[in-house]
Amino acid sequence: MATTIIDDCINCGACEDECPNSAISMGEEIFVIDPMLCTECVGHHDEQMCAAACPPEVCVQDLERGETEETLFERAQKIHPERSLTLTVATSHFRVKKAS
Repeated sequence: MATTIIDDCINCGACEDECPNSAISMGEEIFVIDPMLCTECVGHHDEQMCAAACPPEVCVQDLERGETEETLFERAQKIHPERSLTLTVATSHFRVKKAS
């Protein structure tokens, strides 16, 4: 699923700087996420960085836009053809960390 920002956004901008895809920008009233650029940070981080940085926790899953890890990773590769992205526990929240 792509991530979306709900109406409780306080326009702090913390999310915008964290997005590895530059998918977040100021909308008419609140920050918005371009779903065609959002990869949920798959290929980059083990969590969604906008959600991790958001003080009021308004970066949430867009329940109307279900996407697989594969779809999100393919999008990340298209957005960043110059990068050598990988799918590992460290680069996808879809992967489960094994107990030590």
